[in-house]
Amino acid sequence: MTTLPAFLAAHPNAVLVEVAETRGSTPRDTGTIMLVTETGLWGTIGGGHLEFLAIGHARRLLTRETVEPVLDVPLGPEIGQCCGGRTRLSFTRLDKDGSQNLLRRLAQERAHFPEVMVFGAGHVGLALAQALSPLPLNVTLIDSRPAIDGELPQGITFRRVAMPEAEVEKLKSGAAVVILTHDHALDFLIGRQALSRNDLAYVGMIGSKTKRATFASFLDREGLGRASMERLTLPIGGGAVKDKRPAVIAAMVVAELLGVLLKAN
Repeated sequence: MTTLPAFLAAHPNAVLVEVAETRGSTPRDTGTIMLVTETGLWGTIGGGHLEFLAIGHARRLLTRETVEPVLDVPLGPEIGQCCGGRTRLSFTRLDKDGSQNLLRRLAQERAHFPEVMVFGAGHVGLALAQALSPLPLNVTLIDSRPAIDGELPQGITFRRVAMPEAEVEKLKSGAAVVILTHDHALDFLIGRQALSRNDLAYVGMIGSKTKRATFASFLDREGLGRASMERLTLPIGGGAVKDKRPAVIAAMVVAELLGVLLKAN
């Protein structure tokens, strides 16, 4: 998905469609936004006939036709939807100041997203970063190598550092750590740092049952104790699907992360 700054730069003439109020069962919550241009869209207010109506209304506004700035839409048989609630939509033509205000607003919202730190920009790490990039998460990808195994996805932060394990202490409480570097010894160093904290929501490491047993022995030697292994997900992604393709592993890990990080929402 194109980032909002890139979309606004490419489409300076846009209408902001926002879910201003909801009652009952609705496709999206209050505060959800979508941008509409003559030929493009960014975001969604839930699809279906509601969105179809909103896009047409916004494009009439773009042609400077006189239209209502607010639509109150019943989500029932009248528009071919069966949610049963009502959605109130507001429509605003964006000028330069409006675009900047929108960018600031979304940046403020993003600052409160849960943090995910992915260690290792190999094939699985890049697939995971790609899968996480459009989600309401602050994703940082860490690697120590001079070159990584592919292109970085949009919307994430990448840092190349000499000592990846030192990055763990920078995370806020409630963050998630996913460890899948090119080096088992480095995995173990990062894992030790992550498990030395008891305030992280998720610590996961790619590997096998054998790697788990080896890491447990490493923690014993480091004096951390095997009890901390109860807070480690290894292998990541669960065992329901036996598939080692990077994109499949990434999808399974994303499901694990969302179950932990967004369950309160």
